[in-house]
Amino acid sequence: MINNTLFSYNASTTTIDKKLSVKNPGSLGIEELESTLSASPSLPLLISSRQTWLVLAAAVFLVSVPVFIEAPLVRSLPSLSLAMTGFWVWLSFRLMSRPATYLWGDLLLGFSWSWLAGAIYWGWLRWEPLWHLPVESIGLPFACWCLVRNWCKVGNWFYLGSLFGTVLTDVYFYIVDLMPYWRQIMQVEPESVSPILQAAVTQVRTPWGEAWAVALAVVLLTAGILPLRNQEKHWFAFGGAVLSTILVDSLFLLAALVA
Repeated sequence: MINNTLFSYNASTTTIDKKLSVKNPGSLGIEELESTLSASPSLPLLISSRQTWLVLAAAVFLVSVPVFIEAPLVRSLPSLSLAMTGFWVWLSFRLMSRPATYLWGDLLLGFSWSWLAGAIYWGWLRWEPLWHLPVESIGLPFACWCLVRNWCKVGNWFYLGSLFGTVLTDVYFYIVDLMPYWRQIMQVEPESVSPILQAAVTQVRTPWGEAWAVALAVVLLTAGILPLRNQEKHWFAFGGAVLSTILVDSLFLLAALVA
């Protein structure tokens, strides 16, 4: 009986020791860690899904930054705005050097190209709308080169989504003949902008202008929503950048209506 009791005690003690060793995170080996994760597969999936939606939100925010923050800064301090591109690139590589923040460094690197283009164009070339798209495309060769090598996908697809929205917006300006108003706005003082904006709104509210506005909005919505069906972060970065173009354009139209 004593032997049976001792045997039962040793067996239960061994079982307790095993449980304690598994619960101690400091003593987990690779195989034990993989076994623990496989027992609760929903945890990494939940984290990944949340990150994917955070990428979408970050893409929308980063498209708005150059419009509402960089534009006023670059008018008064264009050299500082241009120099900040170096800071964004440096910060992006710092973030990418750590696994926990690699995703955000990846996204920030793509944003750096949009910031660089905005600093150059709005700082020195904003009086001529024909230079807008060539300058905004300054990061296109680098983005294509990286995507061919399957590197920095989130940031480069964000940049391509932002560029795509810019292209469609400029195409609308060409089709509806808003470029003359663009030139006038860039050449007058801020207090004289209101009459020019009113004339531009009148041009937009014609049947021709409204029809093309609806058509381009449909294209942007389609290009922004369809990629979200693929639960991958780089497609969410692209979709967020495209959809935010509608938001920014709508805010500009609203500002022109109340001017």
